[in-house]
Amino acid sequence: MEDEFVVNVDNPTANNNKNMRRDPTCEFWKDGESHPDPNPDSHVDNLNDRSASLNRRSSTLLRLKTRSRLIDEKPSSPLDNDDDDDDPFLDDEVMDSSRWKPKPLAIVQWVSLFLILAFFACSLSIHALQRIQPWGLHLWKWALFALALVCGRLVSGWAVRIVVLLVERNFLLRRRVLYFVYGLRHAVQNCLWLGFVLLAWHFIFDSALDRRPDTKPLSYITKVLLCLLVATLFRLAKTLLVKVLASSFHVNTYFDRIQESLFNQYVIETLSGPPTIEIQNCSCEQKLQNGRLKSAELTTLASGKDGIGKKDEGGIRIDRLHKLNQKNVSAWSMKRLMNIVRYRSILTLDERILQAGDEDESEKEIRSEVEAKAAAKRIFNNVAKPGSKCIYLVDLMRFLSKDEALKTISLFEGSHEHDRVSKRSLKNWVINAFRERRALSLTLNDTKTAVNKLHQMVNIVVGIIVFAIWLLILDLATTHFFVFICSQLVVVAFIFGNTLKMIFEAIIFLFVMHPFDVGDRCEIEGVQMFVEEMNILTTIFLRFDNQKISYPNSVLATLPISNIYRSPDMGDAIDFCVHVATPMEKLAIMKERIIRFIEGRKEHWYPGPSVVLRDVDDMNRLKISIWLRHRINYQDMGERWTRRELVVQEMIRVLMELEIEYRMLPVDVNLRKMPRPSSNRLPSTWSTCN
Repeated sequence: MEDEFVVNVDNPTANNNKNMRRDPTCEFWKDGESHPDPNPDSHVDNLNDRSASLNRRSSTLLRLKTRSRLIDEKPSSPLDNDDDDDDPFLDDEVMDSSRWKPKPLAIVQWVSLFLILAFFACSLSIHALQRIQPWGLHLWKWALFALALVCGRLVSGWAVRIVVLLVERNFLLRRRVLYFVYGLRHAVQNCLWLGFVLLAWHFIFDSALDRRPDTKPLSYITKVLLCLLVATLFRLAKTLLVKVLASSFHVNTYFDRIQESLFNQYVIETLSGPPTIEIQNCSCEQKLQNGRLKSAELTTLASGKDGIGKKDEGGIRIDRLHKLNQKNVSAWSMKRLMNIVRYRSILTLDERILQAGDEDESEKEIRSEVEAKAAAKRIFNNVAKPGSKCIYLVDLMRFLSKDEALKTISLFEGSHEHDRVSKRSLKNWVINAFRERRALSLTLNDTKTAVNKLHQMVNIVVGIIVFAIWLLILDLATTHFFVFICSQLVVVAFIFGNTLKMIFEAIIFLFVMHPFDVGDRCEIEGVQMFVEEMNILTTIFLRFDNQKISYPNSVLATLPISNIYRSPDMGDAIDFCVHVATPMEKLAIMKERIIRFIEGRKEHWYPGPSVVLRDVDDMNRLKISIWLRHRINYQDMGERWTRRELVVQEMIRVLMELEIEYRMLPVDVNLRKMPRPSSNRLPSTWSTCN
């Protein structure tokens, strides 16, 4: 029924008007005349039904509007919708720059090029045209200027393509520089074009026109061209600066998390598919019997056809992913890694889907924690041997190489001591991988939005600077004008100075300090919250009861922030009291059994816990503390309390078996018989009974 309400609420006004006109029990009809209500009870019932329906629809819309991005599923978007910079690369191979799709402007430029060249040849060869000198200049000079003005951008585009081809020939330059070359190619092209036009105007026209007294206004053309060139140079410098800073920020902040997330995706996809390593190690006779084509198809699927190795959709091969680090990763590769995380979900190569030939990836995507649990169950049934309750290293080596299997088994909880993966550990790991991927995707989206807003702010600043330079070039600004502008700036600074300061502090907080990301559990002013959304001016947090709290970033910059997600494995303490008369032998046995229990759960806690007799309170109770260190931090607070509960339960069981308890000290109570009252007088306010 809720879906029905969502559909019908698109135009509630039209629906209400329609009902009012057709219902004869309403108070006003279509023509506006008043009519009596023949059945007022039914009218009230109808109004109540409509009110309840509207309330249900409003609650549905409110629920849809206030969803949390960290709790509900996030719809994925295709890679083609990325409107980030002008970066045409989404796979390992450099796209062929020679492929050129004609555009209307390019067609006009090419046609103009041939026409101007023909006119230039005619102006030099035909004597009648040689004698024509408008403004005292030969026609061939006008043709050259028209060539630079109309077709200069086309020629500058050729120069940019030549530079790109030279960069592509060099592997190191291709990885390091090509991202910036493609991002700046339009600004460079415009700079070269305006440079050609300015040179043509200066050497062909400027000197000749200055000698004519009636062409003085045309001198402003030189200044206008110079203004345009200055604006283009500033745009080039601004774009380069923002790109370099954004790329450096992404590499230093998110590269490790992206690399780990993509490796987790590779492991999930590989373990949910066929055992490719086992297939590759089959004997030649089995390959001949089963057919080489089928083995090749399975190998291709597991090597990343539908996963992160998919080249035609911006994938990356896992062997190259292992070789990347913060020092050798290029801006181009970093952008591709970010696109994979932002736009692609974690897939599972279910063998039944592969055999059915279904190309719908929505059936293989992990879009919620429920689907993550189901994927973990399928992976366990696919990897573990029949009847086995754990996954061992040998099982993983059927799907992964030895190095990848060793790295994979180290990711699971409790695998360091037992060299095996339980069902619970596998389920928790897949769910955590999904949560991390979702939080990382939201973080990259928010960062992209913040960078775009920062780009707009820089555009405003650059525009003001360029406008001031234009005034100087055009000789429109005098000393008195700049004094007037400075006086106005003082007024503007008085009004908007605090706002500009807050914006600057917010930018420093977000891009320089950067104390958290989306999904991190943080503690601010004694309250633990999750980071829900990051903006350039504000950050939205989600409290334990899912209440959204918004903080200005300028305020957060002045507060101490505890980031639990970035914290290492954290310690815990459990305090309890026993009676002061408890024998020391029992206390020693209690300590030994509690320590033995904690050290027996190596997958939960580090070895070496402490049970310490801390203090004596009120001379009747001993305060004892258990200090231990979890193998997790408190990002998942529920898991922390679940593990802590095991220690508390064991502690209670030990205390009950040893008959250790806490008793209050005996209190002396003296009972005395009170003498009977000897006075017969009563207070004046008491009423006496006769």
